[in-house]
Amino acid sequence: MKPGSRWVYRESDTEGGREKVVVEVTDKTKRIANGVEARVVRDTVSEDGKPVEVTDDWYAQDKAGNIWYLGEATAEYKDGKVANRSGSFEAGVDGAEAGIALPGNPKPGMSYRQEYYKGEAEDKGAVVSVGEEQVEVPFGFYKPEDVLMTRDLVPTESKVQELKFYAREVGPVLSVHTDGAGGRAELVSYTPGK
Repeated sequence: MKPGSRWVYRESDTEGGREKVVVEVTDKTKRIANGVEARVVRDTVSEDGKPVEVTDDWYAQDKAGNIWYLGEATAEYKDGKVANRSGSFEAGVDGAEAGIALPGNPKPGMSYRQEYYKGEAEDKGAVVSVGEEQVEVPFGFYKPEDVLMTRDLVPTESKVQELKFYAREVGPVLSVHTDGAGGRAELVSYTPGK
């Protein structure tokens, strides 16, 4: 997650919804309330060229390679104005805790808490497979030996489940919601940071 890294996704669902998602690693950092200095990653979701949601996520990596998720400042837009900031939290504030975004040495069956802010952000993840899945998205084809598959669950929304596929040296390349209207976010382009 070097500054300047940029991922662009095409997101769609079974009800005809289409969005563009741009994830950019900024050169900014934020000192989190629990004392950790985190990297700011901006996630912008737009529909028809207009922002729907803009989130600054905060990440840090430990010496074992685990990528920690330390919170987010999110804003949902309606008619060009901020309509909602729910889901925002910061580790160390009001009982919120950091979680693992991605384990440094993933093994099938490993499970972990991704974030915790009671009633707002309680996502969990699990490693489904390492080196068993192949993935093809507009940006490219990835062989099984280069692919990690995880499953995300949201205990506060019991029917929400998302499968994510990560490719070595690229990061997240595909996510598939298996709930509700479904949904699929495919990597269209990736630019590594320097």
